Amino acid sequence: MIKKVPARVWAFDCEWIPDPLAGRLLYDVPGDAAPADVMRRMWDEGGANEADPTPYLKTALCRVVSVAAVERREQRGEATLALHSIPRDVDDPKEIAEATVIGRFLQGIGDRRPQIVGYNSMNADLKILIQRGVILGVRAAGFCDRPDKPWEGYDYFARHAEAHIDLKDVWSGFGKGTPSLHEMAVQSGIPGKLDVDGDAVASLWLDGNLRKIVQYNECDALTTYLMWLRLAHFAGHFTAEAYAHEQGLVRTLIETEKGTAGREHLENYLAEWDRLRALVEPERVH
Repeated sequence: MIKKVPARVWAFDCEWIPDPLAGRLLYDVPGDAAPADVMRRMWDEGGANEADPTPYLKTALCRVVSVAAVERREQRGEATLALHSIPRDVDDPKEIAEATVIGRFLQGIGDRRPQIVGYNSMNADLKILIQRGVILGVRAAGFCDRPDKPWEGYDYFARHAEAHIDLKDVWSGFGKGTPSLHEMAVQSGIPGKLDVDGDAVASLWLDGNLRKIVQYNECDALTTYLMWLRLAHFAGHFTAEAYAHEQGLVRTLIETEKGTAGREHLENYLAEWDRLRALVEPERVH
């Protein structure tokens, strides 16, 4: 369980797709094959069948296309929030390069040393960032720095440490007993999946719609943050009044950002949050 709420928290989420270059290299696919055909071959090699045509692939064989995070920073007892996404400019070839996406995010962790929070991040999101970072030749010295003693700083490679909170590890069961982030969130009155889910990311990328992927990624980061807040409240780190205040900060963040170019989708997130709260809260008081 969470021991404390540190001064800086990043609730993050990554989006990735099968990497066409990996498919060409590993499965001897012709170099002129279309990316969609390469992906189809990769899914087939990964055990695709009629019931599961796009099976989960080893993360090392996938390309990171987006990372988003909600940052909570506390100074002098006052918390502020920010919503970050990489790439920010989806039309800039340099920004959308996978090495840039991974490098900027890991460098940010190394420079600022936040507590990072994710869902299934210990086994998936963090692992793909490390695996692909190694493959691409990214340098992430600050992120990789490990203190000699636990009290001397965060160690992002230590399991069950305060440097990295994996929500799935905290509330997980086994096998079919493990709830998804969506299942936990919507029952808590918090948006889960909206009009996109993880299975659609590859199709969006093939269609050249990276902007939609980033928007989906930002919504998942908001949901991850709101569920971390709920867990921190459960663990006793926020009173009922403080928890309501922290939720209000998220609402203010969304209200501010939805007026920004490229973030109009947050209007839908806010509407869904209001809809779910109206359904859930009256039931929970009985």
